Amino acid sequence: MVITRNGLVLGATAVTLSTIAVTSLGIHSQGQALFKESPKELVDEVWQIINKQYVDGTFNQVDWKAVRSEYLNKSYKNNEEAYKSIREMLKKLDDPYTRFMDPEEFKNMQVDTSGELTGIGIQIGLDEKTKKLTVIAPIEDTPAFKAGILAKDTIIYINGKSTEGMDTNEAVSLIRGEPGSKVNLTILRDGQRKEFTITRARIEIHPVEFSQKQTPAGNIGYIRLKQFSANAAKEMRDAIKNLESKQVSGYILDLRNNPGGLLYSSVDIARMWMDRGTIVSTIDRQGEMEREMANGRALTNKPLVVLVDKGSASASEILSGALQDNKRAVVVGSQTFGKGLVQSVRPLDDGSGLAVTIAKYHTPLGRDINKHGIDPNIVVDLNDKQRQDLWLKEREKVGTQADPQFAKAVEVLAKEIAAKGTSAQRN
Repeated sequence: MVITRNGLVLGATAVTLSTIAVTSLGIHSQGQALFKESPKELVDEVWQIINKQYVDGTFNQVDWKAVRSEYLNKSYKNNEEAYKSIREMLKKLDDPYTRFMDPEEFKNMQVDTSGELTGIGIQIGLDEKTKKLTVIAPIEDTPAFKAGILAKDTIIYINGKSTEGMDTNEAVSLIRGEPGSKVNLTILRDGQRKEFTITRARIEIHPVEFSQKQTPAGNIGYIRLKQFSANAAKEMRDAIKNLESKQVSGYILDLRNNPGGLLYSSVDIARMWMDRGTIVSTIDRQGEMEREMANGRALTNKPLVVLVDKGSASASEILSGALQDNKRAVVVGSQTFGKGLVQSVRPLDDGSGLAVTIAKYHTPLGRDINKHGIDPNIVVDLNDKQRQDLWLKEREKVGTQADPQFAKAVEVLAKEIAAKGTSAQRN
């Protein structure tokens, strides 16, 4: 999930099972509620927002005016009946990214992303093709990660309840719970069912880890970015400055298993690596485009290789796509997840909330990431067993020559450093 300063969310079927900041990051109503008195008026408020903002002017071939008549002709005794109708109404759009949250669900979303989470530590969404509840990525070093949950796992049962037809709100309410309590997940992976019992916990996340490494490419900086949280840009800046002071000759930026986070964090971080060029563009239903640009304040121009895998989603795809399209970095690893829709998240008058798909994002060269993801310049695929062995059983190998994707990144970086040195000599 990606949330912007203006309340935009990219890939917003992604729900962190624990917390995602909304109000504390400046997400706010973009207009007063149209009505303030009855449940029926709440239904109409939602209809009006979709009518004005939804990314597809045909409403996915739905007669949206007829939908309004259908649901405003009903009687509602209380807000719960209105909530049920709103969910039915939104379901007609067949868009898993556009969803309604009752006050409790919206409150649970309004938690600061400064680094403390409560839950099992995964991001989930509805797969756009299969409509199945799917793991986008486990957050590193969380209970779900340590239990062996992988990106692209399909969740078919939660505590014995089938997820068939279940939306992300219901899934979140079933998986969320008090720290120390347990949740049972049944996963479908490569046609095989797997059972997991996971203990919920309070989770503290430090988004950036970095180190200086002596490799066949020389003295290099290695930076792991786990999540684009509110403090990720500051930690990234500190990491780059520290490594620059040690005169590293190049960098490997590891975005593997990074499920995304805040859009402005990805833009700020891109600017640390890029002096010029477009970072990302968003396109609404009128075809109007907004671009985020580099600002000439890069912290380093040294050679860069970016590592990605199928757990790299949303903000990770924005950053890797920007660096790749601008030829600022070589991308190594596996094809990324493929989350590229923009949502506006806004509170409603009664304390409930609505996430609406309002745009899609493209890389600087106009690539539509949604559903496809970023294709690495150099593909190094690991199968599920290799990934699980590396990230769970042999974590000490991550970021070493025993890590196949990292080893390839070092090989590529050595060539980039040599090429830059030759170019500098010519000049």
